[in-house]
Amino acid sequence: MSTSPAAPRVVAVVVAYNRAELLDQALGALRAQTRPLDEIVVIDNASTDASSAVAERHGVQLVRLERNTGGAGGFAAGLAVALDRFAADLVWLMDDDTIPTESALAELLRVREELGDEPPLLGSRVVWTDGSDHPMNMPRRRPGAGAVPRAEALGALPVRSSSFVSMLVDGRAARATTLPVADYFIWNDDFEYSLRLLRDRLGYLVPSSVVVHKTRVLGSTDADPGERFYYEVRNKLWLLRFSSGLHGRERLLYAGASARRWLRTFRRSEDRATLRRAASRGWRDGWRTRPRPNAVSLGDLPVAAEVARLEGAVPR
Repeated sequence: MSTSPAAPRVVAVVVAYNRAELLDQALGALRAQTRPLDEIVVIDNASTDASSAVAERHGVQLVRLERNTGGAGGFAAGLAVALDRFAADLVWLMDDDTIPTESALAELLRVREELGDEPPLLGSRVVWTDGSDHPMNMPRRRPGAGAVPRAEALGALPVRSSSFVSMLVDGRAARATTLPVADYFIWNDDFEYSLRLLRDRLGYLVPSSVVVHKTRVLGSTDADPGERFYYEVRNKLWLLRFSSGLHGRERLLYAGASARRWLRTFRRSEDRATLRRAASRGWRDGWRTRPRPNAVSLGDLPVAAEVARLEGAVPR
């Protein structure tokens, strides 16, 4: 009788919103993985295009939300469904413009197995359509991590945060913390969530696992954002004030880094008046409000029961 451990149950979660053509490519790429997935879940954020029809054509598990909850709400819903409804051991998270190469999942699992310590998360190398590293999704080495010989031998880099553009999350780690904060809507939701997962444990970037991030242009997160700058400012203040993912000294370091990023964004902007208005509203709401519990912000949606069960089980 074999004593080898059972293969982990891997569920992919794709959050979709009005990009049916890219969703079709993403689902095709997931179906073509050299290590087949156990389930594929599409969270359709109330798309008005053919996204739901594309998901149904691919025969995946479709959860259609009646309103757009943004990427943050979509990933909170998707994680809840994967963990509660489909009993995932590992959840592979991505947007609908993320196109994994055929061996992307297999490489993540290979490195995870060879590391042997079941890290809370692993992330892929993210490239643009021309094959260059995407500046929007380039995590930095974890400060003070020191040498990790086994990881270095595998080419894996210890990181402090990761992106939802291909994040493989360990189910036990996910069940031990609350879901991504749905009220973030867009921006900083993956940053905040991965900070919590990696507060006291190491996660890794796996360069041998490659996905293509098909954004319209090649640019970083501090490219001119227009009105969406509101979410960057509000959510970063929420993170600094309320997230449990940061140690004390880190709050000062990330506050300084955020201020520098905002200044760089203003300098590069061609519409500074719009940025000022958005930043002013974000600053006001970041200090005057706080994100609601997910059970409230997602309580009217078909994932409410899964969200409540998962977050109700997390020690406070």
